[in-house]
Parts: sequence; structure tokens; C-alpha cells
Amino acid sequence: MEVRTLISGETMKTTIIYDNTTFRNDLLADWGFSALVEAKGKKILFDTGASGSILLSNMATLGIVPKEIDEVFISHSHFDHTGGLSAFLDQNSNVKVWVPRSFRGVKKAREVVEIRDSRKLHEGIYSTGELEGIEQSLCIETPKGIVIIAGCSHPRMEHIIGAASEFGSVYGIIGGLHGNRPQTLEDLDFICATHCTQYKQEIGYLYPERYVEGGAGRVIEIEDTVSVS
Repeated sequence: MEVRTLISGETMKTTIIYDNTTFRNDLLADWGFSALVEAKGKKILFDTGASGSILLSNMATLGIVPKEIDEVFISHSHFDHTGGLSAFLDQNSNVKVWVPRSFRGVKKAREVVEIRDSRKLHEGIYSTGELEGIEQSLCIETPKGIVIIAGCSHPRMEHIIGAASEFGSVYGIIGGLHGNRPQTLEDLDFICATHCTQYKQEIGYLYPERYVEGGAGRVIEIEDTVSVS
């Protein structure tokens, strides 16, 4: 599948590259998470999974070219989110890498920026900052509202959503939801649960019209409407 260029600066497209499960049977599943986020004219690799070989293999199958990626955003230091970073940087070192302050040791990248507090990365693209000393989430402004891209959601969901609300009304979340209770998601209009989500079945049961299962190969496009494939 070829990754299309964004048709407008208002579209946010997220392609799940790496997950515990696969949406497409031509991709590899593994414990970890990575996604390509295309928004506001930027291509951002969110996390890098556990294995560089699996990351690059799935990228190739999805038609994602490493050298076309502008930036890397690391949610937290756990290996299942950072293990593929070195292999990716071997393919494209001309990137800016946004890391939480607690993460050290990035080599070969053009620029490494440590993030402690919430901040704007680009127009319409933000970080929650490193919450509870462990994890940051990426926040994208869309016509529907703010969409959170989360690695594992180790911090309390109330804390993540509260931090994201600084940038606007929160519409939804894509990513791992860890052990956060389904009730903490009740105010969201869109939920895509991926790697490291303890209550997937319960979330799907409580919010059937708002819930989408993740998996490597899942593509979500959010503009004035939401397209899931």
C-alpha cells in the first residue's frame, strides 16, 4: 500500500506500523508500538517499536520511505517503543528527534530535543510534556479537535487528557491505553486502542460507536470526517 501525500494541512493521517496485533496479514506483529503521523505538512514517526528489523520490514510493506520522514517523537524510554530507533536512524539520520527528558542516548540524529513541559512543536502540533516523570504524548489539532497519540498511557488518563486540553477541546486518542479504566475515556468521541491496553474488550463494549481496534496496517484519517481503513 502506498502512503499518500497529505491532501490538505487540515488532514491528520495516522498509519499504525508496529503493534501487538496486525490489521493486515502481510505485516508482522510484535510487542511494541510505532505509527506514522502525517499532519500540518509534517511526517512524524511516533515511537519505533522493539525491533528495528520488524519496524523497517513493516514500513517497506506499507510503502513508507524512511528518508521521507521529517521527525521522530519518542513517547517514553521503554524498549518496546525505542528498540527500532537506531535501525531507523541508520536509514535516515537527517531528522529531529523529540524525546522526553528522562530518555538519553540518541545517536546519529541531526538534532535531539529534550522535552520536559508541555509545548508547541509546530503550528497545530504539540507535546503534553513528560507526565508523571515517564511519558509524553503527541497532540494534533484537527477540525474535529485535538487528537492524542499515546505510546502506553502510563500516566493517569485524566492527566493526559487534562494536559492535551491545554491545546483545545480533545476529540480522541490513538495508541496504548495501559491499565486506565474505560470510564476515563467517556468524554472522548474517538478511541483507537493499540499496544499495551488492558481493557480493550470493555472499552469496545462500552463505546461501540466510538471504538476502533488498532493493529499494524490500520490507517485513520481525520479531517471534517473520520475515515478508518
